[in-house]
Amino acid sequence: MLDVRGIDVAYGGIRAVRQLNLHVNPGELVALIGANGAGKSTILKTISGLMHPRSGSIKFMDKEISHMDAH
Repeated sequence: MLDVRGIDVAYGGIRAVRQLNLHVNPGELVALIGANGAGKSTILKTISGLMHPRSGSIKFMDKEISHMDAH
């Protein structure tokens, strides 16, 4: 259902997420946990389209959404 492969995300020159891979199957629940500053919000903003990855791909139901706007 959701397939995230090798995404890199940065704020300017500061890399926030490096080579993230994530796969969520239909009906599966996933929790994203980590310390402050670990990149949790950045990952969610990128998957939802509020930010765009420098590299990698995000597919939802086999459709590429990496560079789609949030709306």
